[in-house]
Amino acid sequence: MTWIRALAAAGLSVLLPGAGHVFIRDWIRGLAFGGIFVASLAILFPTDQIAAADSLSGAVSVITTETDTISQFVISFIILFAAIDATFRSMGFPPGSNNGADHDGPSCPHCGKPLDEDLTFCHWCTTRLEPANPDEDEPTN
Repeated sequence: MTWIRALAAAGLSVLLPGAGHVFIRDWIRGLAFGGIFVASLAILFPTDQIAAADSLSGAVSVITTETDTISQFVISFIILFAAIDATFRSMGFPPGSNNGADHDGPSCPHCGKPLDEDLTFCHWCTTRLEPANPDEDEPTN
């Protein structure tokens, strides 16, 4: 189910950077990416000519003809970076992030994800876990 959530976050971020982060409830990153995107549109695109266009197709033709290649690259980079970041965040990367969800139990020393206390290995990264105190595992009489 996590990969469907990651695809949805990536798709929303392609449509509007920051929307994928809002989808995964990462509010600050969503506002940051949305603000950067809107600010870069206002700075890099000829907004006065776009506003003066009489139709949507006229506005698109103004954008494609009046915007230089570097500005189009910057906008595309912001969209791509927002989509990649939303995808990785929805999958739980970086390992310590856990999408803001805090848990009180033990975590893996290798990947940082929550552990099942009954297992002797991490079921996320398969790292073998050593018992905290070896005397606890073997009862002494």
